[in-house]
Amino acid sequence: MSRNDSGQPSNPLTLSGAAAGWKHSAAMRWLLLLLFVFLFYFSIAPRLVPETYDITLNGKSDKDIKAPRQELDEKATLKAQEEAAEKVGPIYSIVVLRNETLINEIFARIEELNLDDQITEADKVDIFRRVIPERVDQYIANFVKANKGSETYSEGLLQEMQQVVLSQLYSIPEETFYKIPRLTQDQLTEMRKVGWDVVRKLTGESLTQAETARTKVAELVNASSLSLKTEREIVQELARLAILPNKFYDKKATEDGKVEAKQNTPPVLIKQGDVVVKAGQVITESLYEKLDSLGLLQERKNYLPQLGVLLFSVIFTLALYGYVELIAAATAKKRTNVDWVMLLLIFALNILFMHLVSLTHSEEWPFVGYLAPIAMGSMLVTLLLDLHLGLVSSFLFTLLASLILNVEQEHVFDFHYGFVAAVVSFTAVLAIHRASQRSSILKAGIMVSLFGSVAVLALMLVNPEPSRPQLVQSVIFMFSSGLLTAVLVIGLMPFFEVTFGILSALKLVELSNPNHPLLRKVLTETPGTYHHSLMVGNLSEAAAESVGANGLLCRVGSFYHDVGKTKRPLYFIENQSASGNPHDKLDPKVSASIIIAHAKDGADMLKAHKLPKPIRDIAEQHHGSTFLKFFYYKAVKQAQEQGAEIDFTEDDYRYPGPKAQSKEAAIVGIADCVEAAVRSLNHPKVEQIEEMIGKIIKDRLDDNQFNECDLTLRELDKIAETLKETVIGMFHSRIEYPDDKELKKMKETKEIKA
Repeated sequence: MSRNDSGQPSNPLTLSGAAAGWKHSAAMRWLLLLLFVFLFYFSIAPRLVPETYDITLNGKSDKDIKAPRQELDEKATLKAQEEAAEKVGPIYSIVVLRNETLINEIFARIEELNLDDQITEADKVDIFRRVIPERVDQYIANFVKANKGSETYSEGLLQEMQQVVLSQLYSIPEETFYKIPRLTQDQLTEMRKVGWDVVRKLTGESLTQAETARTKVAELVNASSLSLKTEREIVQELARLAILPNKFYDKKATEDGKVEAKQNTPPVLIKQGDVVVKAGQVITESLYEKLDSLGLLQERKNYLPQLGVLLFSVIFTLALYGYVELIAAATAKKRTNVDWVMLLLIFALNILFMHLVSLTHSEEWPFVGYLAPIAMGSMLVTLLLDLHLGLVSSFLFTLLASLILNVEQEHVFDFHYGFVAAVVSFTAVLAIHRASQRSSILKAGIMVSLFGSVAVLALMLVNPEPSRPQLVQSVIFMFSSGLLTAVLVIGLMPFFEVTFGILSALKLVELSNPNHPLLRKVLTETPGTYHHSLMVGNLSEAAAESVGANGLLCRVGSFYHDVGKTKRPLYFIENQSASGNPHDKLDPKVSASIIIAHAKDGADMLKAHKLPKPIRDIAEQHHGSTFLKFFYYKAVKQAQEQGAEIDFTEDDYRYPGPKAQSKEAAIVGIADCVEAAVRSLNHPKVEQIEEMIGKIIKDRLDDNQFNECDLTLRELDKIAETLKETVIGMFHSRIEYPDDKELKKMKETKEIKA
């Protein structure tokens, strides 16, 4: 519970009224989160929720109806596949029968029988009449049996081959069988060689009809080495018998070919933006079904896409809120509704630019989406809020970019834009989070251009055949995006800084420039105060960083915290010369009023020069409502000496406040006292400095000066330790360390106590 200056509990309603207001209102926070849900919903709904039309079957459309997304036209694709399958003719496969082996076997059987003297010539004729045709049937049957179940020939092809071969068998004339038994062994040997050559030559080509090759037998045999007519006639007949077709209709291969043709038929796509129905066109049943498949019929409107988009929006909002709360718990830095309003505005602007760029997409400029300044939002969030919010915002901008810039809509998220958005967003955060000058924004924009271009180049090069014009176009758009991002950020930063009273690191660095009119005024009119302010800046910055406060704000605030002293510079000791102290001749109450006035005077001067409120707050609050003991006791002493009644209280000798409302204001106030106290010491020692810093902090703590800011006791200990180390570093040449005798004496004292 906070207490007022008299030590009594203060009314909590009084403190929470103006201080909290809408900036800390829970209801306002939920309203802003709801606005985030709406923002996400309406930004991605155009991509995921199709527009519906009031269409009736056999009626006429009163407008052109375009496809809201790319979708497969199933009927057209099926028709194209059937047409491709019909174009596939019957497929014939070659079966290697090795007919020369067949004729070789026939001659081997003839030689075997002719050498058998126990069989009469008449019996041999009967055997040849039966055995020779059977040899062909047996050869085919053995071939089918040997290849059945193998991967070389399908069962259907073997059956087709057997059927065709048997239907095209050659019938040897009867008189040929009477001539065969009369052949000698030498004749058969020569005839076998000729027959083998003729069959091998004629069956080396593909044959669907054996008769085609059989007509060429006589010519080849007559041109051979056989001289006797009988020999030539017998070889011709046997060769004709051994010649069989070797090319057959393959049913399975034909069916597989048709299936492959269907599979290789490219799908017929209804591209996004294609006119599905023209104005005035009659809605046939097929068109009605096509509109239904695209979800464009109002009477069959599907609300599931809306639900999906709403869930997306809620998830995005919860992710953002959860991360902010997690970081707030870890850093003890609670976000106000002002921060949420600014974050909402940055998201809205970034999404707006994405949509504007997506509207320029065309067949001529298919990669114009890379021009979208996605990294702008990440830069603004990082500069105006902090690194952690910049990182989570980059993640959300990546998802939003892959949805909003997904004009082709083959999938819900476009990986290409999502990947590039991730690269440029995180590059922007890492390049800008330590920015200290406006030129750093331009450098970050160039970094975004370079890394984004490399990412785009990588995506284009992994394509099987990257198009050079498209590659150049995409890289140019991406490089331009980085520069556009830098220009937009530089232009928008002042708007956010002025509208929301944001003190970005860049603005603080600008305000720390010694050429600022107020700092020049302090330097020229109150050089002692200027030097004092620089010292306070060093001390407060180190102390603030030790407890996670804004060190840069403390430094710059310290530069301006005593600017009010320029109104009456000689009444402050650091600006007084050897001529004397004017307070010696003034009434203590007047002196106190002059000293007290410098805080409000400084805040008024800063406001007149339009310096940001956090700087003004430090100037106004760094003394809080502290007590001017010196002038109070001087007034008491004078009253006692004069025998007058004491008609004043301690409150008359206190600063009017307000007390420090932030860690930064409290830290500057402590550093201000520490610097002034150390400067008053002629030869400060380490123990003196440590004791003095502890006393200053304890006095302020006992005086309830930290009740309205969120400094903890542990943080105050850290601040004390940091201030001690910093003071020792700043005044090391003036600090007297204990000599050897004192150290020895201290050691002996400790041993005695032990």
